[in-house]
Order: sequence, then C-alpha cells, then structure tokens
Amino acid sequence: MATVEKPVLAKYRDRMDKAVAALKEEFGSLRTGRASASLLDQVSVDAYGSTMPITQVGAISVPEPRMITVNVWDKALVIAVEKAIRSAGLGLNPVTDGQNLRIPIPPLTEERRKDLVKIAGKYAEQQRIAVRNIRRDANEDLRAAEKANVISQDEEKRMETEVQKLTDEAIKRVDEALKIKEQEIMHV
Repeated sequence: MATVEKPVLAKYRDRMDKAVAALKEEFGSLRTGRASASLLDQVSVDAYGSTMPITQVGAISVPEPRMITVNVWDKALVIAVEKAIRSAGLGLNPVTDGQNLRIPIPPLTEERRKDLVKIAGKYAEQQRIAVRNIRRDANEDLRAAEKANVISQDEEKRMETEVQKLTDEAIKRVDEALKIKEQEIMHV
C-alpha cells in the first residue's frame, strides 16, 4: 500500500491558477473585433514536409487595431501560409505583398458577437468544472491523510475550509475573466 503524505495546499492552488491561465489562453484565440496576434495561434502550416505552428515560419505583428501582418521568413512558404490562414475557419482573407501577408480584420456582426459570448461562456464553465475537480481531489487527499493518521480531524476540517476558499477565489477569477471578455466581444 502506498504511503499517504500530508497534503500541501500550494499544490492545489497552483493547479487552480493553471486552470485560470488556460482559460485566458483560450480567450486569446477567440476573435473580437480587434486584431490580436494570438488570433493566429491555432493556425498550422504545412511546411518542410510537416505541420508546424505559424509562429515558426514567420513573425506576426499588429500594426493597427484592425490589421495583422505576417512576415514569412521563407519566400517559398508564402502561399502555404496564406492557404493555412484561409482554411483555419477564422473568416480571414490575407492579402499577399511579397513575403508579407496583410490580414484585415472585418468587423463582427451582432449575431456572431452573441455566438462568441456563448463560446466564451462554455470555455469558462469548463474551467469552473476543472477547478471543482481540483477541489474534489484535494478533499479526497485530505480524507485519506486523516484516515492514515497523517493529519488530525481538526486539521482536515481546517484544510478543507482553506481548499474551499481557494476554490471560491479561482471561480471568482474565472467569472471576472469571462465578464471582461464578454465586454470586449460586445464592444462595437
């Protein structure tokens, strides 16, 4: 039988922080009306006989609020990068200018904005569930430690209260991030 160690709350806090960070990363790939270099993070290019992220074949910059530029390092890959951006399902149409691709960001329709808010809500709910799963794992570890007499009952109850505080704090950060993203999406 495996030995039970005393649970460390910092481990669960780190896992919850990672869940919130993952949500913010997912939000970065959601298209708002504004240009963002992270919009192209999901785009993969067929280059040199393999599939690689667009960031490995060119430099992405945002020179103005409604424009993204990609400076492709290898002239032979310009057409492949353009094709990858068009087929990524982002609704973007790059304009080729030598080794540079200019990508104008069209304004979003009201219907599309509402769809994006729903998607953002789904992302947030997935991370709330992840945070609650971390809480469940922590509480199971605490019960196991108490049964193995590694910690006392009082210590278990105190640590469960701390875990609940961490959970509430993490879910509050998820909700705040969702609120900010919703405002960003709905802003015309």
